[in-house]
Amino acid sequence: QVQLVESGGGLVQSGVSLRLSCAASGRTFTDYPMGWFRQAPGKEREFVAAMVRRISDHTYYSDSVKDRFTIFRDNTKNTLYLQMASLKPEDTAVYFCAADLGDYRGAYYSPAEYDLWGQGTQLTVSS
Repeated sequence: QVQLVESGGGLVQSGVSLRLSCAASGRTFTDYPMGWFRQAPGKEREFVAAMVRRISDHTYYSDSVKDRFTIFRDNTKNTLYLQMASLKPEDTAVYFCAADLGDYRGAYYSPAEYDLWGQGTQLTVSS
């Protein structure tokens, strides 16, 4: 069964760092575009970060997390990570990882690009 399982969320204070993990199983995800999205209560799911392999991995970030978050993957563990620093209350959301197992259309920032999703992990940042 092909699946993604996120972990690492929790309740943290503003300013700290935290790492989210997305363990992939069922196939090797090394060459597939993968991304992190988040959804706060009452809001639409929004793009956070993505990694697309074009010979080497290219990374993309939303303006709200650029310079604070880092997306990377450990191919030996088939796991995607999101390293988050200087967390803010506005980072509070359910975080989802996603994989594009089909034909990549270039819209790494769009949820519609991805066809496999994890169940999400809750991150709450207190002020």
